[in-house]
Amino acid sequence: MTGQDPAGAIRIDTATPHPARMYDWYLGGKDNYPVDEEMGRQMLALDPRVPVMARVNRAFMHRATRWLVEHGVRQFLDIGTGIPTEPNLHQIAQGIAPDTRVVYCDNDPIVLAHAAALLRGTPEGATEYLQADVRDPAAILEGAGTVLDFGRPVALCLVALLHFVPDEDGAHDLVRRLMAELPSGSHLMVTHATADFSPEESAAATAKLRAAGVTLALRSRAEFTRFFDGLDLVDPGVAVVNKWRPELGEPVPGEDDGVIPGYGAVGRKP
Repeated sequence: MTGQDPAGAIRIDTATPHPARMYDWYLGGKDNYPVDEEMGRQMLALDPRVPVMARVNRAFMHRATRWLVEHGVRQFLDIGTGIPTEPNLHQIAQGIAPDTRVVYCDNDPIVLAHAAALLRGTPEGATEYLQADVRDPAAILEGAGTVLDFGRPVALCLVALLHFVPDEDGAHDLVRRLMAELPSGSHLMVTHATADFSPEESAAATAKLRAAGVTLALRSRAEFTRFFDGLDLVDPGVAVVNKWRPELGEPVPGEDDGVIPGYGAVGRKP
């Protein structure tokens, strides 16, 4: 279990795989443990394109961030940040609009250990890190509110996160609670894995992760679309991740070798 000892030192659970560290391993990073690599290799045995999926998610975030900044968004709340992998969201956003303000949020202390890499933003803008869990929206909003102006539009970014939040934890309600505090003109950016295209492999992956203590809630297109209830979907609406506005970025090698089993979308709050 992750936490802090009485002296305040961060303790990291190295016996259970963690999605952020597995994601880091898929991307070729070094901030992971043998337990993460072992589970990652089991996922690759089920579908060798898992690293491609990880890169496709990052590429979607880059494209969606460019679109949002080009359409006037200057504030981002990125929950489920993951271990820094350049370019990070703030580098994309502040590279276009240096005055952009970004708050990163994650629950993994390894991400906290690397937060300095996330905080090298522009002097005109702001870049901060908050350690909190998406299941505690009140804490996230309180912390982010010291950096972001909730009287102005904010882009809430939940990239490759919600499929780790099961229905019993109220995934849809959590998104609604977060968006409810953001003003008109705010946006929601989400990617999410699905079993729609490979049900047998997905069931096997879900079972393996559950046995290792990781919950995976793969949702259908209809269940994914529910996250955007009350929002106006940005064209082209809900799309397979790599098909969402591909002209805004570079293709990921291997992304066209079969359907990527995940959806992505951006919606605007009226």
